[in-house]
Amino acid sequence: MSKSKVTVGVCVRNSAATLLEAIESIINQDYPHEFIEVIFVDDGSEDKTLSVIESYVPKMDMKVKLFHHKWKGLGYTRNVVVANAEDFIVWVDGDMVLSRDFVSELVKFMEQHPKVGIAKGKQTLESGKNLLATLETYSRVASRMVDYASEKAQFKSLGTGGCIYRVEAISQVGGFDESITGYGEDFDVEYRIRKAGWLLSTTDAQFRDYERGRVSWKDLWCRYLKRGYDAHKFTRERKTLVSLYKMLPPAAFFAGLFHSFKIYKLTSRKVAFLLPLQYVFKMSAWCFGFIKGNLDFYRASVFKPQ
Repeated sequence: MSKSKVTVGVCVRNSAATLLEAIESIINQDYPHEFIEVIFVDDGSEDKTLSVIESYVPKMDMKVKLFHHKWKGLGYTRNVVVANAEDFIVWVDGDMVLSRDFVSELVKFMEQHPKVGIAKGKQTLESGKNLLATLETYSRVASRMVDYASEKAQFKSLGTGGCIYRVEAISQVGGFDESITGYGEDFDVEYRIRKAGWLLSTTDAQFRDYERGRVSWKDLWCRYLKRGYDAHKFTRERKTLVSLYKMLPPAAFFAGLFHSFKIYKLTSRKVAFLLPLQYVFKMSAWCFGFIKGNLDFYRASVFKPQ
């Protein structure tokens, strides 16, 4: 049995509605609890997130640290975990549920592949509680059905939730960029870790994400509007990392069509062929957010007081 020390990093904000399941799935891990430390970082929640964490800390038979501060964004918040970690970090979002062997499978994979800096578990293909939740699950699974060691996936992001980071790799590149307060901190650090010579990969360790519940069209629109808005600054400073034409609705339609065949092959469910429409919807929201972000930046630049 491995004796690597694992830090489970739970960086949350306004996650009270889903956090209980996430914490319970951490408690139920079969990895030796004496080698696990859970670090909660509350990034200025305005709901009962902090109270939920505080109520569960006494029930956890593993080391626990709790940090909370006024909102500073994901870059800063994740670096709190990095600064307190030793061998590996497993990132758990406030809306995730881990399989019982999730941590042990990720650690085993990393120990067997010493050149891998980041590896991500696999999202389950189970249906959500409504049609949109199911489609969102399918889309997220399909988007990561690539070989992350290939040149083709050079600019393909794993995302942070459900990933294991080698502390040596993340420390080597100086941690997360704290100027990135919204989406994009994971893509940026993945690029720098890969550039430093580490590999990225995926594993079969399974988890469920927010899509296990109900997802509304409004929620999905707002989520991708925010992603697009945050991307305007990210792409301005890192122009080579994002191919903007791939984010346009026509490109999204064909990506969704391609992914629908992959998912249908795995599930035999015809609902997979609705993915092109869902992709167009999401990328339309992303484009609106991206345009709005650039317009706000332009207005701020033009009307900046002299």
